[in-house]
Amino acid sequence: MSEAGFRDFRDGLNRHLDWFAERGHDVPVWWRDDDAIEPTPALERLLQIANTHEIEVALAVIPANATKALADRLSGERFASVLQHGYEHRNFQDKSRGEKAAEFGRRRDPDEALALLARGNRRLAGLFGPRFVPVMVPPWNRIAPRISARLAEAGLSGLSTFTQFHPRALVQVQTHVDMIKWKKERRFIGWQSAGLRFDYHLARRRTNPAEPLGVLSHHLAQNDACFEFLERTFAILSAHPGARFTRISELLDVTRMERGLPPVSQPQA
Repeated sequence: MSEAGFRDFRDGLNRHLDWFAERGHDVPVWWRDDDAIEPTPALERLLQIANTHEIEVALAVIPANATKALADRLSGERFASVLQHGYEHRNFQDKSRGEKAAEFGRRRDPDEALALLARGNRRLAGLFGPRFVPVMVPPWNRIAPRISARLAEAGLSGLSTFTQFHPRALVQVQTHVDMIKWKKERRFIGWQSAGLRFDYHLARRRTNPAEPLGVLSHHLAQNDACFEFLERTFAILSAHPGARFTRISELLDVTRMERGLPPVSQPQA
């Protein structure tokens, strides 16, 4: 990885954070990681980063494939929570027609979809107990509006995708910065591209510093450079008064209370 590229990234990120700190603001930062089902060496690296920098990693777990071994591994972890990653992470769209992948897209019957999501909700609650925060993370970050509008029927209190909002959905806690280049070869996007993504989203927050900024990772798809990005970026953020790490349950509760809704139970270690 280019050290010159990292220095430019660090300096640009610090300039943004300086702007917020000088005005008495600290941007809330949270972290989501997708596709967990079992303990792996990659998950161990992820948890080590979370513990080192004391930032919660909200693991989007696939209910149909989640293992008791994962629940046992997370038991006692101070900086790990569990979200619901669809049901079985299976594509139901028609790729031959150019449709983008989705488990709960427009081809799914909403009643059938909600029944599966409710089943997944119960399974995660049984495995992970209070560590489970009932937030839906749709596989491929796509969900049909007619399903997202009814998530409460499946016992879900919120929705988290990547940048795109669903106007009819429940409370949303979005992610914004993904460091993986997905097409052709899975690898780190590079410090310059990562800097541009932070630049865009932090510039937007100058009019609303309280808007959370979500970092998205996929531990099973990451190379060493992606893990290094997480390590070095969280080190910058944790050291600066212009940012603060927060938990998804806290973000969810703040938004729900603003809407006059009851809070969601906090995950416990």
